[in-house]
Amino acid sequence: MNNAVAGFSKLSKEEKINWIAKEYFSTPSEAIALLKNYWNSDEKIQKLHDEFIENTITNFYIPLGVAPNFLINNKYSAIPMAIEESSVVAAASKTAKFWSTRGGFKATVIDTEKIGQVHFIFKGDVSKLELFFVQTKAKFFSETESITKNMQKRGGGILDIVLKDKTDLLSNYFQLHATFETKDSMGANFINSCLEQFAKTLREEALVYELFTETEKNIQIVMSILSNYVPNCLVRAEVSCPVEDLREKHIQNPQQFAERFIQAIQIAEVEPYRAVTHNKGIMNGIDAVVLATGNDFRAVEAGIHAYAARNGKYSSLSHAKIENGIFTFWLEIPLALGTVGGLTSLHPLVKLALEMLENPSAKELMQVVAVAGLAQNFAALRSLTTTGIQEGHMKMHLNNIINQFEANDDERILIHKYFKKNTISHSAVVDFIENLRN
Repeated sequence: MNNAVAGFSKLSKEEKINWIAKEYFSTPSEAIALLKNYWNSDEKIQKLHDEFIENTITNFYIPLGVAPNFLINNKYSAIPMAIEESSVVAAASKTAKFWSTRGGFKATVIDTEKIGQVHFIFKGDVSKLELFFVQTKAKFFSETESITKNMQKRGGGILDIVLKDKTDLLSNYFQLHATFETKDSMGANFINSCLEQFAKTLREEALVYELFTETEKNIQIVMSILSNYVPNCLVRAEVSCPVEDLREKHIQNPQQFAERFIQAIQIAEVEPYRAVTHNKGIMNGIDAVVLATGNDFRAVEAGIHAYAARNGKYSSLSHAKIENGIFTFWLEIPLALGTVGGLTSLHPLVKLALEMLENPSAKELMQVVAVAGLAQNFAALRSLTTTGIQEGHMKMHLNNIINQFEANDDERILIHKYFKKNTISHSAVVDFIENLRN
């Protein structure tokens, strides 16, 4: 295909699909049939999905699973997880069951402060800018009252606004650095609306400020935008028990297991190559719950990985120790989540997932998400330091390989029977299937 298309967004859904099928596929009718196969049979639900984004042609399915038996702060939860990677839900479920008999998970929200910034260029006397800010600060609050009044009724709003001099990083660069409390809302629209009003007030007040020269009055607003880095919107999740209580089928020597487990984390604390994979495992759990509950997993990912590098080197998000015979495993992560607004009130499955979690507040959801990440990390490290990661993963992956080759019921029985005693690999499964069929 070498031709551009004009006015694509103005085409109907049917016209978009027909154009794509004709231009990009050797068998257009098959491509069209596949796309329509994934439409929801309920026209109202499909229309809702069509309007979530632009240029919608179909729905892209990701499995929604459930990990039960999570004992969190002495209360059981079944956690919804939307993810396509095999073994994640199984690993979370296994970890939940393991810790449910050892005191369960403890989770605490440390703070819920969110951040937004107005980035601007000021050329002039910094001491005059600082005096101007002090004299104008009250107006930033008063002129956003129409935006903040409803949030204030719910106990949220603007916490503080400070002027930051960033000229050591970039010539003439300054910020209005604002902190917010958005309660059960993720708050992106609220924060950005406040910031844009701050920028307007900053620009207008500077133009009439008598102490500024004409050059100084001409403050250049570069942009006004929230930050997805929220190091003061923190939640902690942890598990602990006497070392001896770690004993189970694959942990015959609990002391040795705990020490090796801690060593594995220490490696992730000092070795970035390992830390990235280590933290990716944590994000398997976090992203799955964030996605299932209609939150922005890209924002969560960006903020958490920035937090992992906050000390100048990318490091492990989780930590472990043995103290007075007690094994403790924990993580602290920044999470800006919401349980009202956005997809939470629109997407039917998001509403179902939140109801499954008994309609949590944003703080309660932070705790659930952090626990899911910690559980996933425990499962991965337990496998790595005992049986190895591939044994469990490949068992789960076996079904994917079988489905890829469209094995029938009789073949499935023989395949599963054979690989109960033999090592699973993609090539081994393919060879076995080909031998069966030949």
